[in-house]
Amino acid sequence: MIPNAVKQAWSEGRPTLNGWLGIGNPFTAEIMAAAGFDSLTIDLQHGFLDYSDAKAMLQAMRASGVTPIARAPWREPGIIMKLLDAGAYGIICPMVNTAEEAADLVAMVRYPPRGNRSFGPTRVSFSAGANYPAEANDQVMVLAMIETGEAFANVDAICATPGLDGIYIGPSDLTLGVTNGRLPAGVDRTEPEMIDTIKAIQAAAKRAGIAAGLHCGTPAYAAQAVGWGFDMVTIAADSALLASGSRGAVTEARALLGSGAGAGSGDKPSGY
Repeated sequence: MIPNAVKQAWSEGRPTLNGWLGIGNPFTAEIMAAAGFDSLTIDLQHGFLDYSDAKAMLQAMRASGVTPIARAPWREPGIIMKLLDAGAYGIICPMVNTAEEAADLVAMVRYPPRGNRSFGPTRVSFSAGANYPAEANDQVMVLAMIETGEAFANVDAICATPGLDGIYIGPSDLTLGVTNGRLPAGVDRTEPEMIDTIKAIQAAAKRAGIAAGLHCGTPAYAAQAVGWGFDMVTIAADSALLASGSRGAVTEARALLGSGAGAGSGDKPSGY
């Protein structure tokens, strides 16, 4: 089986860069996969896509060698097992609030005797190389999202779950959860109470000997998080890159063209 490069990096103490795919399109996934990320996560929870989109995106990413991960829409065995059979090398699962839920999640990802994953590695038997059934339990990774007040209260017990490879912080939901909505949702938190919370979760993961990941909005914040000890940082999402790049191009063009280029003028280049 082709080794999981992200797990290998973590074992060597090297942090990894993760990208985020929320647009259900294989060409977008292929472009992102060629950018040099260590891993890319297909987002089936909040992304504008479904399983049919995800399987084509996994195929498009294969040539790059990037480690493919999927965020499941929920802690539900059917979709988690299908994503693994399609070729995902890791599962990030939202809203894991207790050690019991974490153990349930781990069992969905591992074949017996370490879990209850159903056997049927359809595409992954080809994409992951030989001997997948014998090596998948060690190579496939599973991360539980810590993003509620309940999960934060139970973080040590969750992190101690046997077979769990790591935790992943969703700052928006975490902020809403631990402050009961007092602070607005958003990434790259700067409030001292939220920074303390994020660092406390990372410390719990370190005590348990597992990895810690953080969803970031900018490379600068991601670098700061690596300084705090995070093993995985998400630094870019396809939709955000498209939006910021488009806005930047339009803003620059309007500044260069001056007042003669009004929005909505209707003029388009030939060929449109």
